[in-house]
Amino acid sequence: MNYSSVPNALSILRIILTVPVVMTLLNQQYFLALVLFLVAGITDGLDGWIAKRYSFQSRLGSILDPVADKLLLVSSFVTLYVIGLLPAWLLFLIFLRDVMIVSGTVGCFIGTGTSKDELLSPSKLSKINTALQIALVLFLVVIQLHPIQEQWTTIFFVTIATSTVLSGADYVWIWIEKVISQEKK
Repeated sequence: MNYSSVPNALSILRIILTVPVVMTLLNQQYFLALVLFLVAGITDGLDGWIAKRYSFQSRLGSILDPVADKLLLVSSFVTLYVIGLLPAWLLFLIFLRDVMIVSGTVGCFIGTGTSKDELLSPSKLSKINTALQIALVLFLVVIQLHPIQEQWTTIFFVTIATSTVLSGADYVWIWIEKVISQEKK
């Protein structure tokens, strides 16, 4: 077995886990959804750690990892909206940021002549935002099993909205800096 492919296999597993996570949420099997989403979340941390720790980073992995994250999170958020656990405004904000980031990243790579070998790397704020978004899905599922006071849900929604906006703004700033540095060359 080629161990350098383990991080990519973990990202692919996360992509595969998207379907059962969505199905368990739709069927209101919250405990099973929680377990599956936790496993998917663990693969997210593990694939990056293994890739960095053992120098298994690859261009494919730098693409697969965020695709797996976005697929799992966006599918989970859409499902949570459909079953009435996530407000439309927050789903829209998250979706808008993701579309902006994908479009901006593609545009930045095409416009700046970035090498095909260069790894895609998320910003620190984006990593924090992803962790908070994972926590939001877990939170919304857990409170179906153990209800809490409504104000905690509102606080969580506002926190996610704030991190989403800040993360999007961070990417815009990074792209502006990249364009400016290219103009100076």
